Amino acid sequence: MAPRTGFAHNSLSMRAENPLSPAPAAASRERRRVMIVAGEASGDLHGADFAAALLAREPRCELFGIAGERMRAAGVRALVQMEDIAGLGLAELSSTIRRTAGAFRTLRRILRGDPPDLLVLIDYAEFNLMLAGVASRAGVPALYYILPQVWAWRRGRIRKLVRRTRAMAVVFPFEAELYARAGGNVSFVGHPLLDRVAPARGRAETIARLGLPPDARLLALLPGSRRAEVRYLLAAMLAAARTLAERHRLTPVIALAPTLTEEDLRAVAPPPALAGAHIIRGDAYSIIAASELALVASGTATLETALLGCPMVIAYKMSSLSYYVARTLVRGVDFIGMPNILAGRRIAPELIQREVTPENLVAAAVPLLAEPLHGETAAALRAVGERLGAPGAAARVAAMALEMIGC
Repeated sequence: MAPRTGFAHNSLSMRAENPLSPAPAAASRERRRVMIVAGEASGDLHGADFAAALLAREPRCELFGIAGERMRAAGVRALVQMEDIAGLGLAELSSTIRRTAGAFRTLRRILRGDPPDLLVLIDYAEFNLMLAGVASRAGVPALYYILPQVWAWRRGRIRKLVRRTRAMAVVFPFEAELYARAGGNVSFVGHPLLDRVAPARGRAETIARLGLPPDARLLALLPGSRRAEVRYLLAAMLAAARTLAERHRLTPVIALAPTLTEEDLRAVAPPPALAGAHIIRGDAYSIIAASELALVASGTATLETALLGCPMVIAYKMSSLSYYVARTLVRGVDFIGMPNILAGRRIAPELIQREVTPENLVAAAVPLLAEPLHGETAAALRAVGERLGAPGAAARVAAMALEMIGC
């Protein structure tokens, strides 16, 4: 079966509510019921865009499942709030494992006893792969959007994903070829970040908003979207930022993820460590676009930073146990940062585990501040975006979903 390389598609709080209660509106089997499951901040973002696109085309659909703040605002009824189950790595999951297991049992009960017309899974690898198995056995068609990166770890799961899903909507072109070779019903829909990543303000306005002089030079700090990431990365980033501020006249700005609060930062870094760093919430793209350089936690933020053409240093750190397990599973990739993976070469420096120190962050950052490397790196990062298709991913996936449920 040949992969689809264009944008056509194939034939697609637990504390808040009683998950088995009827929908708020008058119960009607004329409505199509769609369960959507996202377990992390990036999944919530893309799930919200998908939900909005789906409801714009078919407002009678009832959407429910695991949803974060954005998905709830877009019209997804939260049986489980995403914030209750988000974790990072094996060691960090200990704080949420009971709630996560409870969420799984809740959704499994619905799939078996009151099955929806469609299950839409968004990333969240282990949880959603198991849930896809439940759906398959219950006869509920599953559409997997933004598939887990099993091409980097546990490749044996590729065929399991193919067996358990009715259709797959992938966001990287090489994934379409990979899953098609395994017999998957797969479509490359483009990357949803192409519709999202754009600064709300120009550089001059961003600098003025911070109360800085027009010639200020910004250093963006993106320590992650989860508390565990911040715990492992923020201190080293702040220490490196102090050195870069002193020696290279940079002003550190923390682009706070919507899943975090300033209290989360203060829980990790005392006031003296945060002194001199501006904290901005809700305008990350403007900050990144206006910055000379970014220190970025490995993850979705690296791709966002690449699309904005900002040179970066990528940092990856987790518990020793989680990292040991990850090392045994990851195969066939030479990099951890998606911009480097897509480019097939090291555009952005990467620091992993014990390499993430203030001294190493500074050493990796300083060469990127000077020309011609600064300009060459920015251009190479923008070129990565050209490999990600065209805008409109959420609308394409919504069209796939509606076709799957006969709308």
